[in-house]
Amino acid sequence: MPLTMVKPGVPNQIKKIGGKEEIRRFLENLGFVTGGMVTVISEIGGNMIVNVKDSRVAIGKDMANKIFV
Repeated sequence: MPLTMVKPGVPNQIKKIGGKEEIRRFLENLGFVTGGMVTVISEIGGNMIVNVKDSRVAIGKDMANKIFV
């Protein structure tokens, strides 16, 4: 399921990163890699704050829909 459907506070393993090559590379540079862990901290106005690799990252809902857990 996409990251946008995950409950906040629950760690999830990233299964797949979708989208075009440039989007996948951008997300990979932020720390979103297949097999890595990601936790949704909060969702505000369509944007999500997530914890990935001990860092907090804010991403838009369109980007979060390309990350499958």
